[in-house]
Amino acid sequence: MLLRPNTTRQPLARAIARVALGLVLAIAGVGHLTAQREEFQAQVPDWVPLDKDFVVLASGVVEILLGLALIALPRYRKLVSWVVAAFFVAVFPGNVHQYVEHIDAFGLDTDTERLVRLFFQPVLVVWALFAGTDGNRGSRPTGTHPDSA
Repeated sequence: MLLRPNTTRQPLARAIARVALGLVLAIAGVGHLTAQREEFQAQVPDWVPLDKDFVVLASGVVEILLGLALIALPRYRKLVSWVVAAFFVAVFPGNVHQYVEHIDAFGLDTDTERLVRLFFQPVLVVWALFAGTDGNRGSRPTGTHPDSA
């Protein structure tokens, strides 16, 4: 179940993926609040009914919190990973906006580079889901199979 704390150990590769993604999110969140603030503002679509600076600051705080949650709350990794995946889906329109409006930011100064970046957002979603699971779909702890009574 998604909301239930996980009590099993996570395989090492997935734990590394979880911590690495947590660090990436936290570092990106700090970028929202500091040196990359203007570049992130350029990605906020004009149709968003909030101040662009507020959106960048708020999303930066959310990224930092999600990154820290991935690292510090391993028992809730499944829930947190789903929230992170949803976050990546929610911010995708900003990447599309950057491509459609031909906005140079983050070293992406051609339409080809901006288009290629769009294909990395699904990779982030998959990374988040991979990092939050144990990789043993449908498995049960030893001795809980109906035939083991």
